[in-house]
Amino acid sequence: MNVPYLNEAAVAAVLRMEDLIPRMRQAMIDYSAGHVEQPVRRILDVGAYGGYFGGMTAVGPEAMGAKLVSIYPDNAAKGLEAHMALIVLFDPETGQPLVTMDGGLITKMRTAAVTAAFIDAVASPDVKSLAILGAGAQAESHFEALSCIRQFDDIRIWNRTPAHAESLASKIGARVTSCEEAVRESAVVVATTASAEPVFDGGWLRPGAKVASVGWAGADGGELDGTTMSNMVVVDSRDGALVESGNVRRHDAEIYAELGEVLAGSKSVNPQATIVFESIGMACQDLAAAALVIEKRRTS
Repeated sequence: MNVPYLNEAAVAAVLRMEDLIPRMRQAMIDYSAGHVEQPVRRILDVGAYGGYFGGMTAVGPEAMGAKLVSIYPDNAAKGLEAHMALIVLFDPETGQPLVTMDGGLITKMRTAAVTAAFIDAVASPDVKSLAILGAGAQAESHFEALSCIRQFDDIRIWNRTPAHAESLASKIGARVTSCEEAVRESAVVVATTASAEPVFDGGWLRPGAKVASVGWAGADGGELDGTTMSNMVVVDSRDGALVESGNVRRHDAEIYAELGEVLAGSKSVNPQATIVFESIGMACQDLAAAALVIEKRRTS
């Protein structure tokens, strides 16, 4: 059986953020409505090398398949990506393998697209200030995704390595600040670090801020503190967050809703509330994005 392989360049040629955001919105709605069969992903600790290896499977309305992913937070020092992945799609009617594709770009883009769907649902249309904590691939991808749904004129970047923050700020037209200055008074705060410990004080958040955490450092670590997690918490998956989210587990945070419930309108949120989105990543997101790649290749 000759199963085609799509490399990152082939994925990048057709995958666009403006198309991906609505697909992620629908994927979250489908998941929370019970239209997706998806076990909690299995993450193995590659302790000898400081990494993680995971398997993620799902069967949904648009796709059936799996993603294998490696997460090595220290890879930047080796000139390698921290996240690398392969995605395989199968024909749900026959079970036949259809395609294998690079999953690194999809992981980066779909994570940011899901955050954009969250912000679009809960933030005021006229928000102007954005804080991005971290300056890696996810930070840049989040700027791209959030720029599709809001027009920010005050963008603040913080990173533990100032040179990295300066590089990203120059690229996207932002300014480098301290972490506290970045968080204070920002309407939207996105944490994209892989820190196992909180990177900011939740007391710095302005009332009504919308916060998204996408960094992951294992099920027992977390980049957000207890003060931040005492606010209204929305997750991509309840089952997944209770097993894998250090932010939720360490602080015994109360989960108010899944994002799909908010997007579908079955769970309402007060737009004046401070709302925290805990994003751990889901197979159904990856497969919906991969299906979009195939669709775009057929029509381009």
